[in-house]
Formats: sequence, C-alpha cells, structure tokens
Amino acid sequence: MNRDIIAGNWKQLKGQIQAKWGDLTDDVFDVAAGDAKYLAGKLQERYGWERDRAEKEVTEFERGLDERYRH
Repeated sequence: MNRDIIAGNWKQLKGQIQAKWGDLTDDVFDVAAGDAKYLAGKLQERYGWERDRAEKEVTEFERGLDERYRH
C-alpha cells in the first residue's frame, strides 16, 4: 500500500474516497486525513472485512488513480 499517494493528495481525493466507501462517516474521513492504514482499519470495521482485504481495497483504489496523483 503506497500511503504517500493518498496522504499527499488527501484534499483532492477525499470526495472520491467518500463516494467509493460512502458507509464511512465524515468523522472517519476527518480523522483519517490521508492515513491509508487508518482508512483500511475503518473499512475493516465498517464492512467486516479481513485486514488483508481492506488493505487490498485501498491499494486497488490507489492503482486506479490517474497519473496526476502519482509522484
């Protein structure tokens, strides 16, 4: 999981992340503030996923981002 992509672009990506995982609360997004590991943990809690799946979901989201978010 490349935490730098989400962390470095949090303000721009927050809306896309909220649209993808809309069952997460606004508080989660405020606290996450780009922390991909925290986000994966909250996905695990909310959706009942295993940790590996939650991390994979975040990683796949990052892979789907276009080049403007990659450094």
